[in-house]
Formats: sequence, structure tokens, C-alpha cells
Amino acid sequence: MADKNHTDPVRMEKIVSLCKRRGFIFQAAEIYGGLNGCWDYGPLGAELKRNLKDYWWRKTVQERDDVVGMDGSILTHNSVLVSSGHVGGFSDPMCDCLLTKERLRADQVPAQSGVGFFFTGANKKDGTWSSDKEYSVLVPSEKDADKARKTAATYYAQLAGKSVSHKEMELIGERTETISDSTSYNPANGSLLTEAREFNLMFKTTIGATSDENDPNSIGWLRPETAQSIFCQYKNISDSSRVKLPFGIAQIGKSFRNEINPRNFTFRSREFEQMEVEYFCRPEQGLQLVEDWLEARLSFYEEVGVPREKIHILDVPDGERAFYSKKTYDLEYEFPFGIQELEGIAYRTDYDLTVHQTGSGKPLEYFDEETREKFIPHVVEPSAGCDRTVLAIICEAFEEEELVDEKGKKDVRTVLHFSPKVAPIKAAIFPLLKKNDEQVRIARDIQKTLQPWMNVFYDETAAVGRRYRRQDEVGTPFCITVDFETLGENDESLKYTVTIRHRDSMEQERVAIKDILPWLLERIR
Repeated sequence: MADKNHTDPVRMEKIVSLCKRRGFIFQAAEIYGGLNGCWDYGPLGAELKRNLKDYWWRKTVQERDDVVGMDGSILTHNSVLVSSGHVGGFSDPMCDCLLTKERLRADQVPAQSGVGFFFTGANKKDGTWSSDKEYSVLVPSEKDADKARKTAATYYAQLAGKSVSHKEMELIGERTETISDSTSYNPANGSLLTEAREFNLMFKTTIGATSDENDPNSIGWLRPETAQSIFCQYKNISDSSRVKLPFGIAQIGKSFRNEINPRNFTFRSREFEQMEVEYFCRPEQGLQLVEDWLEARLSFYEEVGVPREKIHILDVPDGERAFYSKKTYDLEYEFPFGIQELEGIAYRTDYDLTVHQTGSGKPLEYFDEETREKFIPHVVEPSAGCDRTVLAIICEAFEEEELVDEKGKKDVRTVLHFSPKVAPIKAAIFPLLKKNDEQVRIARDIQKTLQPWMNVFYDETAAVGRRYRRQDEVGTPFCITVDFETLGENDESLKYTVTIRHRDSMEQERVAIKDILPWLLERIR
């Protein structure tokens, strides 16, 4: 079992750099200093994300008889989120570092032990300013006393004014105390934190040209999850699609949460995309369906390039699950910044439809024509983060491969080992020589043949070896080269064939031009 706290910040820094350099992911509004917690996908990132969503939809909806799709509104009626419990209950405990003003999730501050240095206040040495505000700093031991005093002096200097140095401060009322398992201090610098307070995670808005913030009928929200629109449309979809239990409703869409501390690149963002199914069933089917969906989701991740052995299955224990859940699995991946959640699979019982039936006053029971029963269906919810999955795919694919040529010279090849199913560019097409008009013509013809079927890239600049490396770095699984054999100049039997080079093995094979399309389709599906 991997260490949950193991991190590789150097590897993560290289991945972030590659994502920007090659056009996968950019900071939103970067030219204005950036919008924290928001990201824009560049040309290759947009293709990668679209391929992931298309494959999820294909495996989850198109290839199943028991799941249908929908696309719900992002703007959400206030009453929907009142009934679901989000309004008034969708918040996180927040605290601030008194020294840096950094905001932290209070429930994610680790318990720390050490020696606390307590102060009753401070004066400026010249007597022009004083404060009786209490402050404390946590350090590992009394050997770190100077560090604690410097931190405290810096805190009081900030209170005294922007231009005041910590060297100008004189601390008052110092005392020490042994502290065990405290969550009251910033782990980054030892500074005291403020008391925790609840922070609303939802983005509120007003709807309508004459809307008034004080009018409850004009209040709307950017949805914090895609699930609620599925529950609200459950009855309409059940009636119009003529589906019978068990059946699911799938949706891919944006959600919004005003995260206290967005971090770890795209992993925790304020705007993100979910790939979610609400699978409705009879009460006695729920627990088994959780197991069935667990296996289906593990198989999916393997198919898109995240191996099963890198996914940790957390069976969330009693007391840590949502109060309405009878069973929840968290699927966690070994990111370079630690093991973190990719997806949750939760058995939500009949909670959701029950609260919406109560809140709306509309009947949401299911009528079983065979047994003549009427009941509220239970729900199993596999909910995946699209952006998190994209990040996991990139992290898993990234490699700096050490190579040694025939002369013993060492080299490093940067490569993204994307599954062909999700790779942003499926094939690159090269003429061996850009000055050879016939090679260029054939290469362009191949490009035009493939473009209606997949995203391809034409490149004729630099040596072919350098072109291979450029495609390795963006994860293109196949490179097609039109060379002199294609023209039949060296061997007549190879005329009208091309060289196809495999990214991972770097091996090459000859394929007839007429067979390129079916050859690729077989490998990218």
C-alpha cells in the first residue's frame, strides 16, 4: 500500500510546466494576474477532456440499455437547494492565519504538538505604539525560541503599520506551555489561527431584470453539483423514456463551489466538471449495485490509462459517510501531491427523492406494474470528477525516459503515454522531406482522409526524429511517415505503404495507405 502522505513536488512541477508549454492547461485570466481556482483548457487539453467525456458517455450511456442521459440547467432554483439541504448546510469550516492572512479549511489542519510561546502583547521600542492583543506561536521545541519570538514580533509589527520592522518590536508577557495534538496553529509557520467559522461554498445570484436580493423568489444559485437536476427531472424522464427499474440517468456538466483554498493545480477548483450517474433501484438492490458499479468504474479507469493498482478503494466507515448513505466507496489515485479522491460511489437510499417530493409537494413514487407496488426508489450514485480524471491521466502518462543510443550517448525523452482512446492527437502525418512534392501530396491526402474520423496533426518542419519527439511530448500514439519507399523508389513491393511508428515502443511497421484508416480505428476505439 502506497504512503498516503508521500509527495513528489518536482514531478508535479514538471507536469504543470509541460501542460502550459504544450497547450494543455492555462491559468484563467493569466494576463490579469490569474483567477484563483479557475483554469482554461488549451487546444490539446480541450481535445483530451472532450475525448474523456465522449468515452465516458459511450461506456456509460450508449453501450448500456439501462442508462439514459440528460443535460440540466446550471442556474438552480432556490427551493431545489433548500429541499436538498444545501442552502444553510453546504459549508466548510474556515480559519485564517493571523500572520499571513492565508485561509485554511479548519477540518484539514493537522493536529500538531510542540512548545507554545504565548505573549500578552508588544510595544514599539521607541514607545510610539503598543498592543495588549494576545498571540501565540507553536514550535517543535524550546530550542526554536528565537524563531517563535521572530514570528510573534512580525505579527505585532504588521499590526503597528506597513513600514514597521519586527526588529522594532518588544514582546510582553512571554510564557511557554507544552501543547499536544492542537489544530489551532498554521502548520506552515506555527502562527496562531483564528477560530473556525462556517463558509458558504455556493455561488449565489439573482435572476430577472427587476430582481432584488431581498426577494426570495429572485434568488438563484450556480449549481454546486449536477445531481439535483437529475432528481428534479427523474419523474419526467421516467415517464417519457418508458424505463423500468433499475435504470440510471447520466449527466456531464459544470458545477461551482467557492472553495476556501483551491490547490494542487486543477485538482481542487472553484469551477469544475462532473461525470455523474444517478442509478434508481428497488431498496433490496442497492448494496449489490454499489459493488457492480465499483467494478464497472475500475474497469473504466484502466481503459483510459489509470491502472487499477494505482487506485485505492476506501470503504468509508460509519460516522464518516453522509448521514443518508448506507454504503460509500471513495476511489483514490496516487497523485504526485498525495493520494486523493477521484470518484465517489454512494448508496444514497431514498433520501433525495423523498426530500424533493416533500419540498415540491409533487408525487415522485415509482409504480411497479408487475407487483402493483408504489414506492420511492433508492439511488446509487457513481460521481466522477472530469477535471480530476484528466489530471490523473496526465500524471500517470508523464515519463522522462532515459535512452542510450548506439554510441552510448545518454538522452532523455519526455513522453506522455496516453491511451489512444483519449489521446488528444491520434496520429501525426509527416512527409520525410518537405521539398519532395509527391511525399507532401500523399501526406496531405492521408491527412484529409483521416480528419473526418479523428484529430490528426500534419508536420513537415525539422528532422523526422525531432518531429517524433515533439509528438511524444504531447502523447500522440502513432506517427505516419511518407518516405521514399512510399514512392516505390527503393523497393517496388513497398510502394503505396507508409511507416507507422509506435510512441511507447518506438518500433516501426509498414502499412498500406488504403489500410491506414481501419488500422487506426481498431486501435483508438
